[in-house]
Amino acid sequence: MSATPPFKRIALIGLGLIGSSLARGIQQLGLAGELVATDNSAAVRARAVEIKLADRIADDNASAVKDADLVIACVPVGVAGDVAKSIAAHLAPGAIVSDVGSVKASVLHAMSEYLPDNIHFIPAHPVAGTENSGPDSGFAELFSNRWCILTPPDGADPAAVEKLTGFWAALGANVEIMQAAHHDLVLAVTSHLPHLIAYTIVGTADELEDVTRSEVLKFSAGGFRDFTRIAASDPTMWRDVFLANKDAVLEMLGTFQEDLSKLTRAIRRDDGDALFEHFTRTRAIRRGIVSIGQDEAAPDFGRKHQALTKKAD
Repeated sequence: MSATPPFKRIALIGLGLIGSSLARGIQQLGLAGELVATDNSAAVRARAVEIKLADRIADDNASAVKDADLVIACVPVGVAGDVAKSIAAHLAPGAIVSDVGSVKASVLHAMSEYLPDNIHFIPAHPVAGTENSGPDSGFAELFSNRWCILTPPDGADPAAVEKLTGFWAALGANVEIMQAAHHDLVLAVTSHLPHLIAYTIVGTADELEDVTRSEVLKFSAGGFRDFTRIAASDPTMWRDVFLANKDAVLEMLGTFQEDLSKLTRAIRRDDGDALFEHFTRTRAIRRGIVSIGQDEAAPDFGRKHQALTKKAD
């Protein structure tokens, strides 16, 4: 822990998975002289007090950001503009204001409309998460060896960008800087489309008339089981993501539907060569993800298996 924290006061707005993980990491690493946090839910604020998620839990956004030199909105992208509006008049001059949303162009537009010119607004997206949410779900290591993408607007202060980069790097993240629109296109295919597919497949299985729900649960193979983990993600967050990144998601969905049509034809025509070529190419992508350290190569995704025991005669 450094003698002088990089930030005198950090304010977190929203204490779900990302916010509570940030709170734990900030405290563990001593990144702030004081950590102040808040949430729009009174029950979450009460729980945050119980588990000591911050030095102080504020009752509202305005009091949380007072005198903070770093403010991070950890809220669904659909309410990012509302949060900016609620804190605009209470921000300290020179403060860095950021967020953690999965969509960047809409957040950049929504928050910029309200934020004053005397602060540094630098949107961010830590590409990390689990299917869980709430103040008890966070853990300090969530961002370790994961990417955090910063999308500073044109004319952003380089010193402020560098300071926010250092903040995320201290939490263990690898930091990348790109344009907001490009971020949204990349994440549409790597994150948003997979979630949409997962929600669809799990929903389809639930609606099948010839397969009971108990059979779906009982006989779920590894592929379906992994889809259910993704489909268990926070519905509010993902509703907002798809609406906020509509154009990029629809573009990627169109490409996906074209590829799905090709596979449909290959199966219908017994074209084993086309299927084998496609599966070989996609297998290489999985190996590439493992090779750059973004996942482990443990069998069955590292799940624990019950040891066999010999039954008594």
